[in-house]
Amino acid sequence: MKSNYHKYIRIAAITGMVFTAGNVNAKVKLPSVFSDNMVIQQKTNAAFWGQASPGKTVNIHVAWNPKNFTVKADENGNWKIKIPTPKYGGPYNITISDGTAVKLSNIMLGDVWVCSGQSNMEMPLAGWGKIANYKEEISKADFKNIRLLQADHIASNTPLTDAKVANGGWTICTPENIGEFSSVAYFFAREVYQKTGIPIGLIHTSWGGTIAEAWMSSSTLKTRPDFAAAVEKIAKTGSQAEFEQELNSWNKIVIENDNGYQQGKLRWVNADTDDSDWKSMNLPVLWDQSILPDLDGIVYFRKKITIPESWKGKTITLNLGTIDDNDVTFFNGTKIGETKGYDQKRVYTIPADLVKPGENTIAVRVFDGAGGGGIYGDRNIISVVSANGEKISLDGDWLYNVGLGLKKILPMPSPIDGPNRPTVLFNAMINPFLNFTIKGALWYQGESNADRANQYRTLFPQLIQDWRKAWDIGDFPFYFVQLAGYMKHEDLPKASAWAELRDAQLGALKISNTGMAVAIDIGDAADIHPKNKQEVGRRLALIALAKTYGRQIAYAGPVFKSYKIEEDKVTLDFDHIEGGLKANDGKPLNGFAVAGADKVFHWAQATITGNQIVVSSTEVPKPLAVRYGWANNPECNLYNQANLPASPFKTDTWEDSTKNIH
Repeated sequence: MKSNYHKYIRIAAITGMVFTAGNVNAKVKLPSVFSDNMVIQQKTNAAFWGQASPGKTVNIHVAWNPKNFTVKADENGNWKIKIPTPKYGGPYNITISDGTAVKLSNIMLGDVWVCSGQSNMEMPLAGWGKIANYKEEISKADFKNIRLLQADHIASNTPLTDAKVANGGWTICTPENIGEFSSVAYFFAREVYQKTGIPIGLIHTSWGGTIAEAWMSSSTLKTRPDFAAAVEKIAKTGSQAEFEQELNSWNKIVIENDNGYQQGKLRWVNADTDDSDWKSMNLPVLWDQSILPDLDGIVYFRKKITIPESWKGKTITLNLGTIDDNDVTFFNGTKIGETKGYDQKRVYTIPADLVKPGENTIAVRVFDGAGGGGIYGDRNIISVVSANGEKISLDGDWLYNVGLGLKKILPMPSPIDGPNRPTVLFNAMINPFLNFTIKGALWYQGESNADRANQYRTLFPQLIQDWRKAWDIGDFPFYFVQLAGYMKHEDLPKASAWAELRDAQLGALKISNTGMAVAIDIGDAADIHPKNKQEVGRRLALIALAKTYGRQIAYAGPVFKSYKIEEDKVTLDFDHIEGGLKANDGKPLNGFAVAGADKVFHWAQATITGNQIVVSSTEVPKPLAVRYGWANNPECNLYNQANLPASPFKTDTWEDSTKNIH
């Protein structure tokens, strides 16, 4: 969930990209969303569009309708026509011709869902994700009527008319194709398809570590004082050379303030560095979990290992797994590798002439620009391995020292081609799909906006309305995932930006035709990318099955409705009780806190009385407010009889801790 420039893929300016389907000699050109194996939205007037020679007549034949549809290209060669589609079915063929035919085959009519957000939406079954039971899930992912379209990561300062996509277009959901696709999107589609039989098309267009405003249009963001200037700046973006000059100046400031440097030279990576006063950290781990909370910056790690005599003078391999974000790695003071990117594996070769028996020192300089940071991969990965496969594990205690906290210096210059700028992902990864009729949208994002949670209270609803206005097909279903639990449990109630972000998401349910999958109970204190994506997808599917497909099923956990204060007790009422309230673990209810006029919260006792919950605390004789699950990673156990968890909530309207952060 990163947002610093080091992980960005530099993209050259892309304007007017056009991808040709079918015969490369064909004059008709189709956007990348049209290909073999695609899904076209059922029971609608579906748009077809593309390019041909100016003034040319384009003939379109679709196998579900005997009529021949024609449209004439305008003076710029652009053409567009809408064709009615019947109930789901297929496969069908489509022929589009202005004299030379482009043929599309194995087309299904069904429901198309756009799936977007940041890395928890992007997280693939295999690859860097490796969700729970990923090998088994991949082996079973054989659904010929679920189709996949993967948008590549592209940012653009201006709206693009076409998207760059992977695999040449749509692919069929098979074990061979699903591994690198969004796990949340897949599990949603699997559940919906198995329950309805309707072919499902998934347009996956997400990017890890990205902010919500990057996915919004300039026309909407220009109306907000907090983004208007940034939108205008993007429209007047300077040159790459200017940005690199700013970045070079900033990097000099980093080195000048990095304690690991002395007179411009690294001093904490040498074998003879005095590290007697360094502290210990158990790796692998993200350091912000508890040891270095809220630190973005530079941390140095050191570990001494004993090399056996039999390894002397032989090349060996150092595996460091994944590092968030960038590293420079040394062996006995000599640099052996450098990698940028939180999702890149670090495998470095240690030359034979550096390998000596006895004590050797590994030193790693880690730079983290935002979010979690550290040497964080799976255990049993970080190791030193000899040529014949002997292994020395590096799991466990490493010495560490902080070189620099970025809060001490000016902010990093914003890249002119990176994704974390207002409008640039809408321009490149949403705008190209706006002509394509969809059934609805799935959204999993918020981690990168958590520090500005109060702003998200209005920003997120605007995003939903922005997309609906842009697609111009009415208030289509927009279903989203509330942030899962993350980071350490707190001993006492306290302010939480993540709790405020969840509350902002809860507030978006006031918008018509929305739904929220609660994930507070399936997070991971040590991993911002929890592995149980099956349940996330299932809970999104429950919402769709109930609200979009008309199934009479429970689709939400308890949602706070109202409260009443009587002396020292607060009685709470809920919607979506679904047969009754319960503690899912059979223990007393937890996660509730109350506060009085001083606005200081204390843990409370909570009991279920009928379909209500009564909350009180001996430390708060005159309660005014109740909060539930109000923490980064709360311990809370309120469910309904459908085994769906309650959303965190608050009864008060007191000021957010993030109110003045923009």
